Amino acid sequence: MTLELDLSRAAATDDVADTVHYGDLAGQLVAIVTGEPLNLIEALAARLVDACLADDRVSAATVTVHKPQAPIPHTFSDVSVTLHGTPHRRS
Repeated sequence: MTLELDLSRAAATDDVADTVHYGDLAGQLVAIVTGEPLNLIEALAARLVDACLADDRVSAATVTVHKPQAPIPHTFSDVSVTLHGTPHRRS
């Protein structure tokens, strides 16, 4: 995941309360990944982006989900989906 947000306050105060707590967010993302099964990695990516954007300080989030053992009858090393979202749209 990649988050976009203004870090100037956190840089000035050196206080985790002034930024996204990456440990807390990681826990939320792990809960989504290990939670309700989904059929598509696109749906998983959308849920992860939505979780990242739940913090009002985040202006954009990009998440890549890999599925190296996708059910494809051809030789491949990895399948992935990258989703970029802002509070108003995903692409």
